[in-house]
Amino acid sequence: MKKITLLGSTGSIGTQTLDIVAQNPDKFQVVGLAAGNNVEMLAAQIRQFKPEIAAICAENKLPALKEAIKDINPQPILLAGDAGIIEVARYGDSESVITGIVGCAGLLPTIAAIKAGKNIALANKETLIAGGPVVLPLVAEYGVKLLPADSEHSAIFQCLQGIPQGSLRKIILTASGGAFRDWAVEDLANVTVADALKHPNWSMGRKITVDSATLMNKGLEVIEAHYLFGKDYDDIEIVIHPQSIIHSLIELQDTSVLAQLGWADMRLPLLYAMSYPERIHTDWERLNLVKAGNLTFREPDHHKYPCMNLAYAAGRSGGSMPAVLNAANEQAVAMFLDEKIKFLDIPKVIEIACDRHQSDNRSNPCLEDILTADNWARNEVINATKQLENSPQVISLR
Repeated sequence: MKKITLLGSTGSIGTQTLDIVAQNPDKFQVVGLAAGNNVEMLAAQIRQFKPEIAAICAENKLPALKEAIKDINPQPILLAGDAGIIEVARYGDSESVITGIVGCAGLLPTIAAIKAGKNIALANKETLIAGGPVVLPLVAEYGVKLLPADSEHSAIFQCLQGIPQGSLRKIILTASGGAFRDWAVEDLANVTVADALKHPNWSMGRKITVDSATLMNKGLEVIEAHYLFGKDYDDIEIVIHPQSIIHSLIELQDTSVLAQLGWADMRLPLLYAMSYPERIHTDWERLNLVKAGNLTFREPDHHKYPCMNLAYAAGRSGGSMPAVLNAANEQAVAMFLDEKIKFLDIPKVIEIACDRHQSDNRSNPCLEDILTADNWARNEVINATKQLENSPQVISLR
């Protein structure tokens, strides 16, 4: 029985994690739950999984949550706000914390969990992208495991099991191509929010689905792979694989290539991160290669997906630049989802923020530097949108 805490319990990652727990009640026990603002769903989760502690980020929703579970006995500890989420992350004797909070909001709770000696199942890539220079030293200092729980990095991690140190030559990240993989570049000017949210293969949250449509999610994964596996950016490649059957590959020094395959189901990498190093039997649909049919690959179109180049450039700059890239992207995507900017404005405002940060980039940032850069970048994107309104052709993407 492994005791776990789940951050972001009402989101896509959270609900799939709890589905795994429900299917394996003899393997996992939920100690803590933390959610954003969905009182009804969090209350139902508390009833089903009986955590010792729970928190809702929206402080004004705490009275409603208390009312919704007032008949439960014993009552869990109930908290609210960012401080409440952090307390859940470090609470009790849970062995592993699954970080499903969207965006850089997961950084401080993840740091709190690490300092409490808990292993991290990382389903929140932004935490490592923005905070890698701080998070990785803490992982080493506290002797905890940092296990990737998203499909691509889990695939790489699985392929590396049993591989001698120094054998890894290259990482190949596969990408579905997102909602617009079959669109002409000239049609992207007319993209709506509804268009961007039609992912062809995966069921995910709104933010990451837009990231998939811009391929920023793959650019961010390049930076995450650099931090997780220590490879230079020249040795991390992106390839479009429309079927999403091969979740990523590694090339070894002798040119052998290993891949991890499976249906497009986020529960697979989540389960491995939760159960590592064990392999737990499931009754999920098994991969049938004949049914999967042809597996095809193509090079990504850099003109169509400029966010990839922005991510590589930010990663190579290092320091606090990836934090700026990540925060600028979060702000830009949020504004697009609110229909305040157009789809093609997303990479433009991100580039403005990154360019303006070059003279202030901290080569060895501390946590305060990262949080400051994050906040600055969000404001800079808001300012950049005003610049685009006045001069929409001013930006020339890399």
